[in-house]
Amino acid sequence: MESITLANAEKIRSFRDLRVWQRSVDLVAEVYSVTKRIARKESQNLATQLQRAAVSIPANIAEGHGRQHLGDYLHHLSIASGSLTELETHLLLAERLGVLPGSDVQRVLQSASDVSRMLAGLTKALLARKSLLP
Repeated sequence: MESITLANAEKIRSFRDLRVWQRSVDLVAEVYSVTKRIARKESQNLATQLQRAAVSIPANIAEGHGRQHLGDYLHHLSIASGSLTELETHLLLAERLGVLPGSDVQRVLQSASDVSRMLAGLTKALLARKSLLP
């Protein structure tokens, strides 16, 4: 995809220029940090699910950005958003099951909420751009 200009007039040449991608990579690091504390063997599957859901977010943002069609980009942003809600669900389950402390879960949920708002903003900007295309 060619470089695009979003509402804030920044040139986006690579997915790495996207703040939502940068922030979602930070979110992955946060998830890995808290899941290191999951020690019980029976909880390791939940830790793995948390990590996979988190990694899927920036991966889908990057993959969508690399696609040649705007519709594909929007589709991958939708997948990233779905992975984000999956991550939130796993976090809430981890808290309810006593696998992670509530303070860790709330901190990561706040970061996830920030990424969610940024994803929604990028999606809205791209949808507006799509409506201008012939």
